[in-house]
Amino acid sequence: MPNIKPFNALIPAVDLQEQVVTRPLENYSTGEAKLIASENDCSFLHLINPELENPYLRGTRQELIFKKIGENLDVFLERKVLVRQGERAIFVYRTTHDGLVQTGIWTLTHINDYLEGKIKKHEHTVERRERLLADYLQQTGLDANPVLITYYPDAIVDTVISKTIQQKPILDFTFADRTEHQVWAITDQTDLDAIVSAFAQIPAVYIADGHHRIASMAKMGLHKKALNQHKHKGTEMYNYFTSVYMNTKEVKVLEFNRMVRNLGSLTEAELLEKIALSFVVEKSEAMVKPERLHEIGMYVHQQWYRLMPKKGIYKEDDPVELLDVSILQDHILEPVLGIHDPRTDARITFEGGRTPISDLQKQVDNGLFALAFTLFPTSVEQLINVADANGVMPPKSTWVEPKFLVGLITNCFN
Repeated sequence: MPNIKPFNALIPAVDLQEQVVTRPLENYSTGEAKLIASENDCSFLHLINPELENPYLRGTRQELIFKKIGENLDVFLERKVLVRQGERAIFVYRTTHDGLVQTGIWTLTHINDYLEGKIKKHEHTVERRERLLADYLQQTGLDANPVLITYYPDAIVDTVISKTIQQKPILDFTFADRTEHQVWAITDQTDLDAIVSAFAQIPAVYIADGHHRIASMAKMGLHKKALNQHKHKGTEMYNYFTSVYMNTKEVKVLEFNRMVRNLGSLTEAELLEKIALSFVVEKSEAMVKPERLHEIGMYVHQQWYRLMPKKGIYKEDDPVELLDVSILQDHILEPVLGIHDPRTDARITFEGGRTPISDLQKQVDNGLFALAFTLFPTSVEQLINVADANGVMPPKSTWVEPKFLVGLITNCFN
């Protein structure tokens, strides 16, 4: 179903791989990002936010910032910090961390596949975030952070991947966080035709991570189409976004746990009494890291509890209500604790599954929070069921891996 294509990518110079690539800007504090930019003139951060290197750009018009990014890109190309591949390619990407190996196809996908609903989504996006990223994409022409899309395994795709990784990778390095990254280029026309055709035959694909990135790229592409009405043919590079396809066996979904700052007006006894109306409540002597669906851990006042929803409190034929994040929100956070909108309520925060349960317990013991809720991870199948039903998952339902480095493979479409 998806319409994919090879492209002439920008990749880091072989001897500068570890220096060029970076985590997304939002993963750093301002101080961390400034330090990296000041110490590393090859970091892709210079192509994301030049204010980090030049404080005098602060407060100036956006045009000046985008102009500086363009200048920095010219320098990167001139110094061969980034190198444009001579042959169009689709890439095989592999990342390894903590014993987990994930492999997929890195390519370009047409925005019409998203606009026409062929790429299914499960989240709402925020207009302001869309607009900011779309503006960056339009002004810089740099698409360096791919959308993660999942699909059910395909034998032809698997065959091409297996053949390709027998070759020498064009990129092979270990990042500062000890994650390993390898990239192979598929340039043989027979292999390219096979993989493009195989994806065209896949009946459905699903956004696993990157809803704002794909929405922003679509918004930017539509704007450029409007500006080029008489010249637009639909094949221009601004109609395509970078995407990594990993099948459902490769994508890893971790839980998103919840931390609540206070009990509101409730005492601990009142909290437990209200929860017991909808849940079976069991004390636990050990930390509760749920091992099955519909098991929720709760830590309050130096005591762990295991919560199991009572039969009938949710609709078993509703893929959204079946989610443990929905059960927690609909039957504890909102009615008991008064947290109506977890996206805006300052009393709640979220911790991805990489944060140890012991750290959550410490935050409660230290008085930073009053409650910790631990959840079983949402499965890829649940994500797909929600998307197939045109549903929307609650905020922070999934922590999806891999998380991509920025600047590893870049499509420059201006």
